[in-house]
Amino acid sequence: MTTKSSSRTKAAASDGSDLSYEQALDELERLVAAMEGQQLPLDQLLQSYTRGAELLALCRGRLQAVEQQVKLLDGAELKAWEGS
Repeated sequence: MTTKSSSRTKAAASDGSDLSYEQALDELERLVAAMEGQQLPLDQLLQSYTRGAELLALCRGRLQAVEQQVKLLDGAELKAWEGS
């Protein structure tokens, strides 16, 4: 069952470029759960896998961009996290 908001999100950002990192990660987690927990038809499984690969690439790209920004802010050197 698909909700109106999730179908709007998918339609508005079918290529993923309009999704935030959090939205892409959420959709990726839902896809993985559906693929692991259900017997999906082969075509739907392939479509879900393809979409998951797109979302994964988007998330990795966004993380790399943030890492580059942090490097610039920290003088081109990532520092060890000292949080608890």
